[in-house]
Amino acid sequence: MTQHTAGRAGSQARDPWRYRWIVLGVATFTQAASGFFVGGVGALGVHLQGALDLSTAQLGLLISAAQLVPLAGLLVAGELLDRYSERWVVGIGAGAVGLALSAGSLAPGYTALLVALLVVGMGYSTVQPGGSKSVASWFDGSQRGFAMGIRQAGLPLGAALASAVLPVIAEEFGWRATLLTGGFVALLGAGLFMGCYRRPPTPHTPQDKEPSDQLAAQLRARLRMLREPSTVKIMLSGTSLISVQYGVGVLTVLHLHQTSSVDAGTAALVLVASQVAGVAGRICLAAWSDQIRSGRYAVVLVCMVAVIAGLAVLMTPAGRSPLVASGVFVWLGFFGFGWYGPWVAYVTEAAPPSKTGFALGLAMSVNQIAIVTVPPVLGLLVDLTGSFTPAWALLSLLAVVALVVTAEAELHIR
Repeated sequence: MTQHTAGRAGSQARDPWRYRWIVLGVATFTQAASGFFVGGVGALGVHLQGALDLSTAQLGLLISAAQLVPLAGLLVAGELLDRYSERWVVGIGAGAVGLALSAGSLAPGYTALLVALLVVGMGYSTVQPGGSKSVASWFDGSQRGFAMGIRQAGLPLGAALASAVLPVIAEEFGWRATLLTGGFVALLGAGLFMGCYRRPPTPHTPQDKEPSDQLAAQLRARLRMLREPSTVKIMLSGTSLISVQYGVGVLTVLHLHQTSSVDAGTAALVLVASQVAGVAGRICLAAWSDQIRSGRYAVVLVCMVAVIAGLAVLMTPAGRSPLVASGVFVWLGFFGFGWYGPWVAYVTEAAPPSKTGFALGLAMSVNQIAIVTVPPVLGLLVDLTGSFTPAWALLSLLAVVALVVTAEAELHIR
């Protein structure tokens, strides 16, 4: 009886931590739901260009609009996450995404649609760092990379589903219906997160509010993080690889349609396959980073080498072949989307324990600079040159520079 009682008590002591898998599932779904519509904009490219008479640069600007506010919003979200429960910070933000998309379905034209997507970005600012922090707090180092990979797979997973569904909805009901669909999905994610998330079963000591006379010192301490070697690696690798990720998301369908003479529907399916490969990449590469002795950042370096190789193929005559180009886009999906899992796990582990939210917000905010600027710049290059080669060359150059600088820094540290 005593042994049975002790065993039952031990089981009950472990039970609360089993909830981490529920937290992981909810955070992943909310990530996918919040990024659902914006992730599908690339697949809607042909439809939006026809309905609103858009250039490629204007199409890229739609994605930039949704990512503009997070330039500052991610830093604000990071501070909020260090002070308040992820349940409300993430839930309210995801709810704002849903409401903004629903309102955007009433937009009379392109400009109003841009404004609606600006508000979407405001809400989305909380979802990325908040979901990452919620998962990191429930998983220890032996499983954190794998868990982060699954959670970060929510973005390409949502994008893959959107790329498969939204073009069909646009074809049948028009582009406005796609925003309503995205709004409903985002609201569903918000409700699920607020209803199901709770903090891990460890005593939580509320952080004291910082006295006003200490705010300047706290700000200086946080800004000093920018000079840390790990932060330099985070910034350079993140901006180069996020540029590839969004470049592939925006230009895949257009490249296949215009360069390889693939019809829009089939090209959208290739984008779906690329994003599904990204889901697999985020999980597999992050799980690998849990095991590899040379550390998580070595996996990020592998991803940079892989995307450089893939982009190089797209710039050759072989890149015009429908079969070759499709295979390359799937390759770029695996590595050009998959890098995020090990990368974000590296960010959480490199950050001071009490500043995980701020570190995530800072790193993701720097990424936003590339997310905002790269899609319209790539679109403008395509419009001005009539070719996709300069766009792929620019992405390749960014990856090469980041690889050389950060690999050298990594070797110097070792």
